Amino acid sequence: MDSALSPSPFDHTKTPNAEPKKSFMSSLITLRSNHFKEDTYFVSELKPSEQKALQELKDKLSSSSFGASSMWGVPLLGGDDRADVILLKFLRARDFKVGDSLRMLEKCLEWREEFKAEKLTEEDLGGFKDLEGKVAYMRGYDKEGHPVCYNAYGVFKEREMYERVFGDEEKLKSFLRWRVQVLERGVKMLHFKPGGVNSMIQVTDLKDMPKRELRVASNQILSLFQDNYPEMVATKIFINVPWYFSVIYSMFSPFLTHRTKSKFVMSKEGNAAETLYKFIRPEDIPVQYGGLSRPTDSQNGPPKPASEFSIKGGEKVNIQIEGIEGGATITWDIVVGGWDLEYTAEFVPNAEGSYAIVVEKPRKMKASDEAVCNSFTTGEAGKLILSVDNTLSRKKKVAAYRYTVRKSTTAV
Repeated sequence: MDSALSPSPFDHTKTPNAEPKKSFMSSLITLRSNHFKEDTYFVSELKPSEQKALQELKDKLSSSSFGASSMWGVPLLGGDDRADVILLKFLRARDFKVGDSLRMLEKCLEWREEFKAEKLTEEDLGGFKDLEGKVAYMRGYDKEGHPVCYNAYGVFKEREMYERVFGDEEKLKSFLRWRVQVLERGVKMLHFKPGGVNSMIQVTDLKDMPKRELRVASNQILSLFQDNYPEMVATKIFINVPWYFSVIYSMFSPFLTHRTKSKFVMSKEGNAAETLYKFIRPEDIPVQYGGLSRPTDSQNGPPKPASEFSIKGGEKVNIQIEGIEGGATITWDIVVGGWDLEYTAEFVPNAEGSYAIVVEKPRKMKASDEAVCNSFTTGEAGKLILSVDNTLSRKKKVAAYRYTVRKSTTAV
């Protein structure tokens, strides 16, 4: 029998049983970005002037050559809520100036026709298979249900890789087409419904990114996305931000609107996990960023929920999982953001006189180490203790773990 267990409560004095308690979740403080308020897209909540602008945009669009156009499979003058959501995105991007919004919309429709964007997700762009899951990819959702797109350009620090992808104008065009394809897949995950999920989260890893070499490509990507995908990003999170990023930011900042820049979150090098945990559950964060998500996890259905906890500087935390029957197999994942501490696991039988079994010897986890995944089959009833020792550090760290127990199918 397989038992997927929910996050369990624990602290220095309490130990989690195999049956979870609810007090842990109630004590967990979820941090949200409060510097940007996302639109709900309910027409009834718009100001009278905004409602008027929406109707004017529809009227002007109906009398133009684009009146019968569709975008992301939605007829723009279909008269339903989905069309209103799309049109409001263009209006919002141009501060509800109808003329500017119409020009932006028409240019976008022209570009989508020329780029053949509507059917782009069906294309086989096989030349970029080795970049999937590394450079740009969709993975999971944030705590509010937004799909998350990850971007990492550190692989291009290798000259050979850079030349292969950006070596000439044609190669750059091919890369941009592939990058737009990734974005189009993310757009297809949106609801286009008032009150629904109508934008995504973008996480950009700046570690090892060759700043000078990617200047042209970065500007083209930013310009293309801002011109043709308005209001598609709820929050833009930059992680592993190096000290010189302010120079790069000054280069592309003129291409961004004030509203776009208000969505930015910056996280310095070494703080990726701490930042991402504020927005995304650890089971949805890739393992390379201090989460528990691996590329193959999607093959096993929705990710199993994890418990979040924190470890203060100078502190040692023992996670005790009790109520494990003899013959059962327990499987667990555990991770601490920016480890740099000691980790160990042992099984302690219930029977008096029994000796504790070292399941994982104490080892120093490096900052770059990914989540530990292990399993242990018990010979008798007892408890598993996972220990993380942060006593040599002054830094508070975020962490997460989860476990499942498979009971023995034979009598013990």
